Amino acid sequence: MTIEAAARALRERRASSVELTNEALRRVERLNPKLNAFLTVTADSALHRARQADAELAAGQDRGPLHGIPIAHKDLFYTRGVRTTAGSKIYEDFVPDHDAAVVERLDAAGAVSLGKLHMHELAFGITSNNPHYGPVRNPWNPEHIPGGSSGGSGVAVATGMVFAATGSDTGGSIRIPAAFCGVVGLKPTYGRVSRFGALPLAFSLDHMGPLARTVRDAALVFNALAGFDPRDPASSRHPAEDYVPAQGCSIRGLRIGVPEAFFLDRLDSDVESAVRGAIDKAQELGALVQAVRLPDMAALSAVGTVIQLAEVAAVLGPHLGRREQIGTDVRALVDQGLLLSATDYVNAQRLRRQKQLDFLRVWNEVDCLLTPTTAVPAPRIGATTVPVAGRDEEVRAAATRLVRGFNTLGLPALSVPCGLSRGGLPVGLQVVGPAFQEALLLRAGAALEDSGIGISEMRPPLNP
Repeated sequence: MTIEAAARALRERRASSVELTNEALRRVERLNPKLNAFLTVTADSALHRARQADAELAAGQDRGPLHGIPIAHKDLFYTRGVRTTAGSKIYEDFVPDHDAAVVERLDAAGAVSLGKLHMHELAFGITSNNPHYGPVRNPWNPEHIPGGSSGGSGVAVATGMVFAATGSDTGGSIRIPAAFCGVVGLKPTYGRVSRFGALPLAFSLDHMGPLARTVRDAALVFNALAGFDPRDPASSRHPAEDYVPAQGCSIRGLRIGVPEAFFLDRLDSDVESAVRGAIDKAQELGALVQAVRLPDMAALSAVGTVIQLAEVAAVLGPHLGRREQIGTDVRALVDQGLLLSATDYVNAQRLRRQKQLDFLRVWNEVDCLLTPTTAVPAPRIGATTVPVAGRDEEVRAAATRLVRGFNTLGLPALSVPCGLSRGGLPVGLQVVGPAFQEALLLRAGAALEDSGIGISEMRPPLNP
């Protein structure tokens, strides 16, 4: 059931928030021991909120389409009175005294939080293979990763444990789990959603956004999240709008760019087939699909890596006095960042600004881009390399190389399911556009979803 359908059922008295919440909690109880998506379940407070939502709706107090809908939060968002671990031993006993902005906004919208979702340690990785709290497992095949760092968010949404979840994206950490788990994930424009109360990873790259089963559901959550927050120094005053695509929305006449190089150069054959099928579908729907030459994306990805490593070292470096409490993969990356000089960081920021200016030319030619989200479907848990087009590639690179650049640019990017591999694992299509054009991306995603490119009628094997 979608958020839209559940919201109708609540208002027509065909369902109650308590019923939806109890069903969600039953799914958590049944599936979480196998998939490890939740770190903390707040069943009692969730049922209290659900009863409150039912009473409010019965009294005519309607907070909007999320009122009474079960959701959950990635465990790097502060939740007052509920521990916030960031998947780390360092924070295992940390209980905030206030909520993050995204938690506040979804509470105000009437959503019912079931708890905190598992993640890659300190949000610095793409596998969610956590050395402290165990691996999160992909519901399409539990021997495979769900992606990261918002792995628990992707799994919880894909299996119907919740209708939607919050995530963060510093180098692909919303879009990668969305692609690997077969759900929708939106990384908004930098500054569009407040970072207040989210444990930081890289100050100039962190983006907050939703994961949901459908594009319109993601848009409903994004409506609640988007907006200026004076507590976040990077928060934008750009006006928010209604981001939910109309039923029957069209992309006829939309200028869609397909990059000439980089994005389709080296892909798993099933990923390439599914993405090219989605591009063909866009053309059938009347979009004006054209090849487009982008600035050097490999260089942009390298720039983003330098910025991320340097900023992460600044954030996490103070914790290295407790090295034994940090996993080896995260510790190694932080150590790399500490080796970078101030000159490296300044030059990377200078090149970043040049690439942002170069991309303005792209938006004169096309309205948005279509690319794969990741080069491969979800790799196996524990794998360090994965075969791509006849040669082995490091798992982290295969997952991030098509998404990282858009964090560096601060541009909005949407991942939408566009099919399954022959091994039964989801494939993601990435839609990218100019700053603050989330409504356009969501319309394009919804039109493609409506056309049947996705997997909305299919369920993961571990979603009975």
